[in-house]
Amino acid sequence: MGVFTHILLNNVIPLTVMIALGVVLYRAFQLDIRTLSKLNFYLFSPAVVFKMLYESTLSLAILGQTLLFFFVYFAAMFILMEIVIRVRGYKGGMIPAVRNSVIFYNSANYAIPLNQLVFVGDAFTLSIQIIIMMMQSLIPNTYGIYSVNATKKNEFKKTMRTILSMPVIYVIPTAFLMRWLAVPIPDPIYTPINYISNAFIATALLTLGVQLGSMKWRLMFSDVMLSNVLRLCVGPAVGFAVVLLLGIEGVMAQALVLSCAVPTSLSSVLLAVEYDNEPEFSSQVVFSSTIFSIFTVTFVIYLMQFIG
Repeated sequence: MGVFTHILLNNVIPLTVMIALGVVLYRAFQLDIRTLSKLNFYLFSPAVVFKMLYESTLSLAILGQTLLFFFVYFAAMFILMEIVIRVRGYKGGMIPAVRNSVIFYNSANYAIPLNQLVFVGDAFTLSIQIIIMMMQSLIPNTYGIYSVNATKKNEFKKTMRTILSMPVIYVIPTAFLMRWLAVPIPDPIYTPINYISNAFIATALLTLGVQLGSMKWRLMFSDVMLSNVLRLCVGPAVGFAVVLLLGIEGVMAQALVLSCAVPTSLSSVLLAVEYDNEPEFSSQVVFSSTIFSIFTVTFVIYLMQFIG
């Protein structure tokens, strides 16, 4: 009950309050959702990724093993989603929307605090989660952008230009290189980076709230619930299978399985809004999966005692 209450009070309720503020602000001022979306893609997200990677202490051994797990897990979930998409007969924009709602998960502002709660501030498990966060920041800004535009005609060149304009694909190698070379960042530069990165979570959640507030709420119950089950229940089960397959044990196995148990990422909403690709479905999935994760994440934490 203590874990349940902690997740509720420290993760879900604060997220819900911020989302609700976004709804209220949209109803009061008709905020421009696309401006908020661009701020997230081009400013706040790159800043938080750079700051976390630059300040992290990652070893090559941890990096290699975590990346191997991530690519095997991502491939397994991608194949699973291709099967689900064909069985359900999704068409057009729903194909990438459903796929992205399951393969993109909240590895930053939900998973990192959760990791530190469960493992009591362990630097080793935090470094694992930071690597997962790095990949979950990179892929939506590359493959994610391509996927939501793939169904549109004559959009390939424009899509590639958009991908190459994403700051995060340059921020990741830059942060690693600067950390490896121990390049100091002057305070007049690092202070704004801190300010901007600290604003990421609030802006992303407000953007989701603005999107929810602007919707006509055509409830897509069966599709939303299917996505929730795949993300919150099947996702950690596949993660457990992958750690068994790769022979990963102990605390590392537990941290990797926990990283797979979190709700759908806000990036799926940002992609949907920015490229007008089923934003109602994506917003409903993010909101509902965050609420349901109170129960599913607590259950996964309980089962983790049997891992390793």
